[in-house]
Amino acid sequence: MSNISPKSGSFAAIMRSFKSAVTRNIRLAGYEFSWQRNLWEHIIRDTNDHARIAEYITNNPANWNIDRFYKK
Repeated sequence: MSNISPKSGSFAAIMRSFKSAVTRNIRLAGYEFSWQRNLWEHIIRDTNDHARIAEYITNNPANWNIDRFYKK
């Protein structure tokens, strides 16, 4: 198993520790919580990448009322 586990100090290991700590603390606070399945973390590599992601974050809430999971 150690051959396929993220190496200590790697981005994957840091994210795994972060997600674990966040999940534990949220649940200790009395909330139900789980991470989105198949969540894909993305490293922002340049200014164009940053601009594209920032635009998505800014504009995405406007699509909520047409989302298949939206309930009035």
